[in-house]
Amino acid sequence: MSAGWIADTRVSYDTVAGNYADVVREALDSQPFLSASVSLFADLVRAAGDGPAADVGCGPGQVTARLRGLGVDAFGIDLSPGMIDVARRDHPGVRFAVGSMTDLPLADRSVAGVLAFWSLIHVPDETVPAVLGHFHRVLRPGGPILIGFHLGDRSTLKTSGYGGHPMRVQVHRRTLGRVTQWLREAGFTVTAELAFDLEDPLPGAVVIARR
Repeated sequence: MSAGWIADTRVSYDTVAGNYADVVREALDSQPFLSASVSLFADLVRAAGDGPAADVGCGPGQVTARLRGLGVDAFGIDLSPGMIDVARRDHPGVRFAVGSMTDLPLADRSVAGVLAFWSLIHVPDETVPAVLGHFHRVLRPGGPILIGFHLGDRSTLKTSGYGGHPMRVQVHRRTLGRVTQWLREAGFTVTAELAFDLEDPLPGAVVIARR
């Protein structure tokens, strides 16, 4: 798959930014596994010595804001300028910037934690190792990384969503084994795995590791 997926993802989420924000605004409060995993990540950042934490693929910023409320110096990065505009509108005072996880605009060892909350789901398999290499580069030794993703073993093309707006993004479901293997190959130590909502049409999973 060519790098055209980056442009497709950016345009798609620019198109749906406002509607997407409305859909996910209360997601953490209505899904206990998601809420608990964000709280656990905040605890792990503090246990590792505290410091800034990057929410990579932050979308409209609701998870970034939750981390701030939990006492973490979190900031958000997203590929979509439209999403960043919504995040800044909805969460004034929180730092947000446009950027790509394929060329992460952060200095080496500059963050105490990295969160990728369902933001790798549009990244093709062949690009994931390079993205995880960037996450490893910017994370301080001992710092946690949390990856949230759709559980499964297939990919589908999403052509519309969030109010019926047109989109063009591949949605990749992945197994725990595949994600943990990628993390280990990138130099991380995997510390926890969680699969949940296993009877739902779209189950979820979280993997936590440290540098």
